[in-house]
Amino acid sequence: MQKVLLTMPTTQATYTATASTQGPEFTQGTGYRLPEYPFVEPAELRTGEVRRHPVVVVGAGITGLTMACALAKLGVPALLLDENNTVGMKGASSQGICYTQKSLEIFQRLGIYERIAAKGSQWHVGRTFSGHDEVYSFDLRQQSNFGLSCQPPFINIQQFYIEGYLVQRIAELGFVDLRWQSRVTDFVPEDGLNTLTVQTPAGSYTLQADYVIDATGSHTPFHTWCAATMTSRRGDDRWCIVDVRFKNHPPIERHAWIEAPFNENRAVWQHLMADDVWRIDYQMAPDVDPDDVCRVDVVRERLQRQFGADVEFEIVWVGSYTYRSQCLDRLRIGNVFFMGDTAKIVSPFGARGGNTGIADADNLAWKLAAVFKDQAPPALLDSYNEERHEAAAQNVQVTNRTARFLRPADGVERRFRAATIGLARQYPFARQLVNTGRMAVANSYTRSSVCGSTGGLSVPNVAFRWADGSSGTVNDLLEWANGDLAVLVFGHISPAACERLRQLASHAPVRCVQVLEVNTSPQAVEHVIDPQGHLQGACHVFGHAWAVLRPDGYLSATGEAVDAQLVHSIEHALGMK
Repeated sequence: MQKVLLTMPTTQATYTATASTQGPEFTQGTGYRLPEYPFVEPAELRTGEVRRHPVVVVGAGITGLTMACALAKLGVPALLLDENNTVGMKGASSQGICYTQKSLEIFQRLGIYERIAAKGSQWHVGRTFSGHDEVYSFDLRQQSNFGLSCQPPFINIQQFYIEGYLVQRIAELGFVDLRWQSRVTDFVPEDGLNTLTVQTPAGSYTLQADYVIDATGSHTPFHTWCAATMTSRRGDDRWCIVDVRFKNHPPIERHAWIEAPFNENRAVWQHLMADDVWRIDYQMAPDVDPDDVCRVDVVRERLQRQFGADVEFEIVWVGSYTYRSQCLDRLRIGNVFFMGDTAKIVSPFGARGGNTGIADADNLAWKLAAVFKDQAPPALLDSYNEERHEAAAQNVQVTNRTARFLRPADGVERRFRAATIGLARQYPFARQLVNTGRMAVANSYTRSSVCGSTGGLSVPNVAFRWADGSSGTVNDLLEWANGDLAVLVFGHISPAACERLRQLASHAPVRCVQVLEVNTSPQAVEHVIDPQGHLQGACHVFGHAWAVLRPDGYLSATGEAVDAQLVHSIEHALGMK
């Protein structure tokens, strides 16, 4: 087959790829060729000056880049360091491939969603098989929990594309100094100020940071430097990943086999990504030699068993991995914050790896911005650990359960799986027990000190109308609030309540908006129209009520009367109580 060039986003300023790299290239058996970004000698090496930065992000993977982009969007200056000179993994796999609705909503706010949607692939129908039998199928378009957001349930796209779009967007926004080939070799926290030593091709230098974000991955040295403790479990479940391009591709659906007859009755996943490249995961025996199962001739034979001896295809990349789970006991130690794979490692079921790292970044960015702008006390930052540790623990638990279903221990677990599969073929109630990976959703925060008893829920990016009749979404409302809390008041507002809202907005980082079913202007405060009640339903309130919406699209609290409880809830959301 003819070699195919994949298009990678070009970037501006100092982040433009070198001329020797033409973007990611799809080649026979050699993996992806990724763009290379130039090393630019920092001023510290020339002057010897030790500069102090408010925020230093270490690691320019998908989590670190999302964090830096979110800070840039909020106008917070930051430094981003990465020891590599490219996105993705050099000469390696496409890494993560599935980005769920909450992540897509975040990317829409950051300004890269349209690029992702144009490049990526979507599927609606998923089919699960056991042997040659289809156990059940589903259509995401018919599931109401995904239907109201302006973003789809998910998009499949190779991770390096998203990282490239983020690099480009960071350059467009400014505020962030992105330094490639800059490896942190030492770290000393002292008196609330962090000192880092950075090694570069031109020598080493020292810098200081008020806050450090560690997004370098599971092998980070910050775990040792900060004496982080964790709970971890390593399994023996081995998998072989194949990225492949077919001349005549299969149906654009997600297919999952619990017991695939062409893979020795072990599990298989089949997804389409961008550029007509398919990701196929094959579960292997626990005692296999990883090098042996990843040989090109072995992979070709496996593909021919699945698709037929006459199938025409081109292998993009092959690799193996073993599942493990890990979760830090605390995601904040001093003024160091852990996110993404430095915070937790999960088995890649239900796309709960990269998506939770993206949510980690979205959670912390607005809080750092509020503290940086003196709109909230530093105590607000403690809620990052409370909220995202709960999310990490939930995702570790969910993926561990999937791993046990797919490779059950002999005895009760194996009998349970056999019974579940048998029942699911005939009875709909049993199909929800078939566990091939629960799709990642926005985690709820039930233990947060800054969310009231009615808060902690993510608000999907539903549509409404602005007062002038133009279309708007929740993300537009967050953009309008410009990093402040958004107070939504549903229904009639009395003159006394209007005055209270005006006073509130004059001395607190909030913006208030009235939400009406019909346009009965003029109104005493800014207002929007919610004719179908989608915005009110998304905020989980009914009738005359209010909701406090955070910049990350989460509810802080809801209530009824515009009174002292609303003021208290706003102070609570900002960590002032």
